[in-house]
Amino acid sequence: MGEKEDERTSQAGQLFENFVQATTCKGTLQAFSILCRQLELNLSDHRGFYSSLKAAVTYWKAKGLWGKLDKRASHKEYSKGKACTDTRCLIIGGGPCGFRTAIELALLGAKVVVIEKRDTFSRNNVLHLWPYTIHDLRNLGAKKFYGKFCAGSIDHISIRQLQLMLLKIALIVGVEVHVNVEFVKLLEPPEGQGTDGPGWRAEVRPADHQISDYEFDVIIGADGRRSTLDGFKRKEFRGKLAIAITANFVNRNTTAEAKVEEISGVAFIFNQKFFLELKEETGIDLENIVYYKDNTHYFVMTAKKQSLLDKGVIINDYIETERLLASDNVNQEALLSYAREAADFGTNYQLPSLDYAINHYGQSDVAMFDFTCMYASENAALVREKNSHQMLVALVGDSLLEPFWPMGTGCARGFLAAFDTAWMIKGWAQGKEPLDLLSERESIYRLLPQTTAENISKNFEQYTIDPATRYPNLNSTCVRPHQVRHLYINGEQGLSSLERSGPTRTSVNISRRESEVRPSRLLLWCQKQTQGYRGVDVTDLTTSWRSGLALCALIHSQRPDLIDFDSLNEAGCAKNNQLAFDVAEREFGIQPVTTGKEMNAERGPDKLIMVLYLSKFYEMFRNSPQSITGRPFHTVTTNSLYSSINQALPRKRIPKVDKKLEDNDNKKRKKASSHLEELMPNQSAPPVGEREEQKENKVRSMATQLLARFEENAPSCGVRRQTSMRKEFTQGLGGSDTCHFCKKRVYIMERLSAEGYFFHRECFRCNICGCTLRLGGHAFDSNQGTFYCKLHFSQRKISSRHPRGEINGVGRPSSSASSDYTATDGLRGPSSGTLTSLIRKSLHWPLHVGRALFGTPRQLARWMYKAARAVALHIRERQEDYVFLYELLSLGVPFIYVLAGTRLACMGQVIWLLRFPLHIP
Repeated sequence: MGEKEDERTSQAGQLFENFVQATTCKGTLQAFSILCRQLELNLSDHRGFYSSLKAAVTYWKAKGLWGKLDKRASHKEYSKGKACTDTRCLIIGGGPCGFRTAIELALLGAKVVVIEKRDTFSRNNVLHLWPYTIHDLRNLGAKKFYGKFCAGSIDHISIRQLQLMLLKIALIVGVEVHVNVEFVKLLEPPEGQGTDGPGWRAEVRPADHQISDYEFDVIIGADGRRSTLDGFKRKEFRGKLAIAITANFVNRNTTAEAKVEEISGVAFIFNQKFFLELKEETGIDLENIVYYKDNTHYFVMTAKKQSLLDKGVIINDYIETERLLASDNVNQEALLSYAREAADFGTNYQLPSLDYAINHYGQSDVAMFDFTCMYASENAALVREKNSHQMLVALVGDSLLEPFWPMGTGCARGFLAAFDTAWMIKGWAQGKEPLDLLSERESIYRLLPQTTAENISKNFEQYTIDPATRYPNLNSTCVRPHQVRHLYINGEQGLSSLERSGPTRTSVNISRRESEVRPSRLLLWCQKQTQGYRGVDVTDLTTSWRSGLALCALIHSQRPDLIDFDSLNEAGCAKNNQLAFDVAEREFGIQPVTTGKEMNAERGPDKLIMVLYLSKFYEMFRNSPQSITGRPFHTVTTNSLYSSINQALPRKRIPKVDKKLEDNDNKKRKKASSHLEELMPNQSAPPVGEREEQKENKVRSMATQLLARFEENAPSCGVRRQTSMRKEFTQGLGGSDTCHFCKKRVYIMERLSAEGYFFHRECFRCNICGCTLRLGGHAFDSNQGTFYCKLHFSQRKISSRHPRGEINGVGRPSSSASSDYTATDGLRGPSSGTLTSLIRKSLHWPLHVGRALFGTPRQLARWMYKAARAVALHIRERQEDYVFLYELLSLGVPFIYVLAGTRLACMGQVIWLLRFPLHIP
């Protein structure tokens, strides 16, 4: 009997070891199926499956894994696996975030089903892991499945290996996983059957799969950026073009390959020599490069577009990013060669061979994409109710928030979203009101895009699904229930109203204000408006506008009375552009983005600047008669112009006159500040010609597109009300366009802000020595409104505390950064160049030396006083220690003295005996 039991235990251990060592998705599922069949485990019993498996597999390697999982399951939030016992969850997608969510829901006691349309894990790309992610995976037993997981200083893992690891953990805790199953859509509960009838189900392919008969209370989309769930609108966040290339090469795990050092991240600004040598030797121009060694040799780099064009990787240069990086515009062979050359040079030619790994399409694993184009869902969850059946729908992973790969945010934020979703589902299972549940989830979701490895809680041991253990500054009530009412879709609103043919592509510009205009559409509109004008040929959004004629033609097409186009000279580029900027600012309220001289520079205007500037004209005039017909419209009245302006501006910016006007004004201003937009009246901007155009920064030229125009357009509002509103907004915005130091115009993108003042970066200097200050490293005198470096501010404080005995005026900073201290009040008045000024300058050095000599004794006495005070304070704080020391010394010193005397006497006796030895007969 004992031998059979030992044999059964040994067999169970071997089967479990085969399951742990499986290296593919199919192999893992097959080994798990054999394990359950041999041990006679009931897969349908999701609540007791883990306990049954743990009781059947008792060999020593498995016990360490059981200990880690038991520790995780002991969190009070799981209520010993009974928090969600009657909840049925479907997770679409078997990626890392989908499996991580499934594990948490299984620990809560829910019935969890994961469907994945593939049966292989073939993504070779390597993920950077945040410290908390490493800690979390270790606590789940990652080392038991992958011994090399984050060994030493390694902080990355391949997506394939991570998926495999989380799949095994999910199976162990009772998650039901089905591969080769594709989600199609949600099926509503049938009508007329009430709560006893069938509930929400999922339509899948193949249609006869057993999942088709399952009913679910929760469905979670974890299938990437192309999420198949309806009801979630997405925003597109796009920055300036940055092209990334990822490449995976076969890792044969040889000794030579092991010796090659990884590149954790090298940027051009930190190692210019490396990138310059790379460009000189290979013609490849990169901004940064990263190399990780895992199952493959993984390289990711940011390449400059001109370099790709020169090397023939990109065939034609297009304005639209989609056309530029389309597959038919990319030479695949040239791309393979480009990535191989960069990888070879980056590793100093130490890798023996660079053979490309194969992706799931059966092709060489190299890809090129624009990583600054990211998608984010507008909401994280919603609730559907149909025929008395409720369904909670949520998103996690890339479906919710697409990662920014240079920061390694994908896996880290994905796991945080998985924990947040599990917390929401726990509240759902406990009967929390849907609107309260959704408002809390949306409040937490607002924190997710701001999360970094530095601003989350550092006590990883305390992490649970409770958001309060992970987010230090959590406000779970910032979104109120009435704000998420649209996310509660009841039976009156069917699925058809929210179905969409594809993802909503909403472009979000720098000002975070939604706009439907695309560069291609904007270009076509500009071509239509400027067609037929002398010397104007708009072919792009950069060089075609350099002469200024196109911009003047655009204004002339709308208001011919503002510009005499026939009198313009094509050679006067700067003059033409400046004229257009001035007219647009004066007549249309469109703030200039740069100056005429900068438009005439050799490099030409920046594309992003021109797109954002011209989009103001597009929004203002796209619905005007002359814009639609393409002909100038001469009779544009002032009221019609203001009407077109107000149509172009968002409704939320137009003040409405009602009894809640003051509250609305406050809310609008708060909302405007959160979107980085400033409300600028016409009188706030100084004439453009008065600026020093030569000192305009390129960043400065990007700023004005963030300034939203505010027009007083309340028909029932009198002149008195308009005046008060103008004063109110002007008072609040006085510092946003004027530098505190030089009193010149400062643009939002280049300005700094400290102590409630705005200023240019280069103007932020100490009021005494003139050295450039850093935010946080400055001191401020609120009485005089002046800034100092900390050294001179401390000197100024000392001089202000001890005014007596000092020469008149000593220690007071002058109003100019070029002068140090004024000598006397009597030598202060006249300007430089006068006789008094000459005398003051002549006496400055003797007075300075005399002041230093006379002040030395006082400084020495002050130093001695401070030292004596510090000693006294030290003794007073440690008086018990010194009392004990005194008592010890009072007893110890006499004892030591007696001991020393005794020792000397003994030594004298020894010496005497050595000199005069005793002779004993």
